[in-house]
Amino acid sequence: MGKLKSVLKNIISERQRNKYHQKHKLEAETLLKSIEHEKGKISKTIKKLTKEYASDVLGWSGFAPWLDVYSAIAGEFKEGWIPDNYYGMIVVPKLKGLYGMITEAKSLTSKILFTDSLPDIAYYVNGLFFSKLWEIIPKESVEEYLFINDSLIVYKVDKSKQGKGIYFFKRENYNNEKIYKMGNGVFQKYIEQHKFFEEIMPNSVATLRLTSIIDNNGKASCRAAYLRIGRSEDTHVKSSNAIKVPVELSSGKLYKKGYLSNFQSINYHPDTNFTFEGKIIPKYNDCVDFILKTHQKAPYCRSIGWDITVNKKENIQLMEWNGLHNDIKFSEATQGPCFADLGWEKLREK
Repeated sequence: MGKLKSVLKNIISERQRNKYHQKHKLEAETLLKSIEHEKGKISKTIKKLTKEYASDVLGWSGFAPWLDVYSAIAGEFKEGWIPDNYYGMIVVPKLKGLYGMITEAKSLTSKILFTDSLPDIAYYVNGLFFSKLWEIIPKESVEEYLFINDSLIVYKVDKSKQGKGIYFFKRENYNNEKIYKMGNGVFQKYIEQHKFFEEIMPNSVATLRLTSIIDNNGKASCRAAYLRIGRSEDTHVKSSNAIKVPVELSSGKLYKKGYLSNFQSINYHPDTNFTFEGKIIPKYNDCVDFILKTHQKAPYCRSIGWDITVNKKENIQLMEWNGLHNDIKFSEATQGPCFADLGWEKLREK
């Protein structure tokens, strides 16, 4: 009976892996067609190099589709790239594991990171409402507590990602019953963004995605940066149609080209005509210093994607931290290889 259970478990695990990689293959192939429609097809030579690198260095040719995407954006193949499905299947379990899941419980962020940069107001967890200091708020007092200083607030459910699970409330449309149905999460102040971001898109708060790692000596470093911008029809940034603009790591300067969700390039925001080239993220160096110091408070999660912004008072605001399968594919394609010196390609052997 024990052997049968083991066999069944292995079959299920194998099916899950196959489904995971098939999903990534389809996504990569769809993006590649979109990129090639704009730039032309990648050469057979590059295709050969990506397949060889995937097989010889990463251990399986099934990691090649994302290498094709990166090559199509970069116009060449570069050694050291980490395919997105390799990252999720190999790197995430080995360098994050269960600890990465902590970032999905939004109410715990303040407990772990001890920072004043969170816009948190209160939390709802397992049927109870809590203040920022984890004092229980009576159910009949929740509405008054939430709106005593704010006319508009945001509620983010646990595990919310890619712009999903985010809701906006004014006092007149709020009631506890809605929160019960949504489940555990965090109430946050609505951030009034810096005038720089307001000029790009006033309808939603732009977020600076910074990716930091902890190396084998325990030191944090920032490896990638890009700006995520919403569209005029959205109340907040959604991955399904967000515009991403790479940011020069050393200076905070925007690249000339931004990218639509299908990885086709643009030189300006299509809704506001804001041109990207040469514009500099406000308080950029402070933002980088902030995430590096903050990552040292949770070094057990070796790679984190931080979503931060700067408000109109020029204060840094931490909106999200992503410790599981945070997005690396965009940064790898436009700025990478971002992690070539870390030996991640050898993790499969362990």
